[in-house]
Amino acid sequence: MGPAASGVAATPTPGGSDRLEPGLHGQRIHCSQKGGAGTGPNPTDRGKAGTKRHLVTDRCGIPLACLLSGANTHDSRPFEDLLDAVPSISGKPGRPRRRPDKLHADKAYDHRRCRRACLRRGIKHRIARRGIESSQRLGKHRWIIERTFAWINRFRRLAIRYERRLDIHHALTALACSLICLNALQGRF
Repeated sequence: MGPAASGVAATPTPGGSDRLEPGLHGQRIHCSQKGGAGTGPNPTDRGKAGTKRHLVTDRCGIPLACLLSGANTHDSRPFEDLLDAVPSISGKPGRPRRRPDKLHADKAYDHRRCRRACLRRGIKHRIARRGIESSQRLGKHRWIIERTFAWINRFRRLAIRYERRLDIHHALTALACSLICLNALQGRF
């Protein structure tokens, strides 16, 4: 035990020695870093900082791989990384199958680099062509991925990105995808 305290305690000053992190006034990240890593100006929302999810699903809408990027990143840029992020499928004897047989994609992926990426990996691609095909033909395949995005947005923490740290947001997105997979498997066992 130490000596008894004097009658009047000194008032704490902001950023003083009584604070855990002096000089930051209760914030861990400085206000100039608002938005965090992995964000970019959203072209559809007046340039506000946002994040875009890139997904690969099976034909039932079960997420196989997910990547996050800034909202201003074109969909075709992380395409190869997204194909490489699909985990191997085990079950049958022999070498595990790593990639799907066929891939359906919308007009945002109509680039030579996306078609070459599919050919290098031995995937048959069905990518809509800009200016030639209407969106109606891929509608029967596109609603599946849109439904998966809606399933992810049902997790209220992911509908709007509140986290500034990209690793936390990615972990929450991966957890949401895991829960979607768990819900799909509930009826099978």
